[in-house]
Formats: sequence, structure tokens, C-alpha cells
Amino acid sequence: MVIGPKTAIIAGALIVSALAIFGARIDDTAFAKNLAGQADANLAEIDAGQVKTRFVTRDAWPTRHPVLSGGEDLDEGTRDNAAKAVGSIAGVGGVSWADGTMIAEAGAPMSANHCEDDVQELLSARSIRFEESRSDIAPASVQLLDEVAAALKPCVGSIIAITGHTDASGPEPENLTLSRDRAAAIQQALQTRGIPANGLRASGLGSSQSIEGLSSEDPANRRIEFAVVAKRQLRPAPVDTPGPR
Repeated sequence: MVIGPKTAIIAGALIVSALAIFGARIDDTAFAKNLAGQADANLAEIDAGQVKTRFVTRDAWPTRHPVLSGGEDLDEGTRDNAAKAVGSIAGVGGVSWADGTMIAEAGAPMSANHCEDDVQELLSARSIRFEESRSDIAPASVQLLDEVAAALKPCVGSIIAITGHTDASGPEPENLTLSRDRAAAIQQALQTRGIPANGLRASGLGSSQSIEGLSSEDPANRRIEFAVVAKRQLRPAPVDTPGPR
């Protein structure tokens, strides 16, 4: 049987896709295994080693949203501490119990993830830069954007606000448009780096909110700010740590 060029191309594409999925699964498995090891260590440290963690889905895919089981004889305070000990690990998302006990109130603190603080630390020393008077991201800021995206990934599932600011060196209507366009450009750049679009909100404030202590014309006011404004996990897994039964 002679295989035509079109069939060969399709077959090749299928093979490449399969290899990509297989490779991604290997990477995810290693990541989940690392989280499981940290979880076991944290639980042992608080004498809750009888609590077991499962970092795989029912379909046997690795996940960062663990299910806890065991520890039925623990008091409610220890059970709560066990859940928080697992949820405190960087990279862990939602935590639930195998008996169906889910999270505390949606919107509870996400201090475990630290993603907002990590981004602020990155931007305290460097700024995301754009081409002059445009929304095109400067090539020199590509690496910084990679780092910002990596820092935000533990908060995937939350609503992440991206706010653009300018100085007051030009007409405010133009400043407002430019700040919005730049925030939208960052939103798009984060999407291409694996941050889901439905968790990102871009807006621009022009020069209306200068940095405290600076004049509105100071170029340092040209900036992008990030904030986790709604700590609500995308379905099906919650972000917050579970409370007692």
C-alpha cells in the first residue's frame, strides 16, 4: 500500500502530538510526585502521618489538587492543621477530603500560594517595558514576563487583575487608552505562557493613580500592577484549604 503525502503528514502530526502529551505527562508526574513528598514530610512534622494524599485524578492523571484520606481518629483541630499543612506547599492548588469535605468559605486567604508577593518581588527590581508610546512589549522584558507567568501559575484558578498605569506627560484620554492597551498586551502574553484567559482581567487607569511620593509626570509611574482580586478556584477543584468537618 502506498501512503500519500497528505496521509503521511497527518500521521506525522499525530505522532508528534502523542509524543508531546506523553512528555507532558512525564513532567507532570514528576511535579506531582515532588508535591506528594513534601506533603508527606509536612504531615509527619505535625504528627498527622496517618493522613494520606493522592496527587492523581480518578483517571490516573497527575494533579496539583490533592485529595486527603485517612486520619478519621484525629480531632478536628489536627485534621484542619493537616489540610493546611498540605495546602501551604507552593504549587498545591485546591485540597479536598476523600469523604467529600471540601474547602472553607470560598474566597478564604490564599497565603499558601504567595503568587502575588512573588510577582511584586520580581517587579520591585525590574519593570515590564514597552516600546515608546506603544503597547508593544519591549524584547528586553520577555524574560521578566516568563518569570511573572511562572510566579502566577500557583494562583491559576483565581482572578488575577492586570492594571496599566501611565505618567501624566500626555493628554489623559490618550494615557487611558495606552494604559488599557498595555494591560491587554500583558494579558495576551500571559495567556501564551499558560495562564488561562478566564482568570485574567485587564484594565487601565491612565495617570490617575501615581505612585505615592512621586509627581504625576514622573516616568516611574508607567507601570503594570498585578493583584489576586478573587481567590475562587475554577471548577472542578477549589483553591482554599479545607476546614474541619
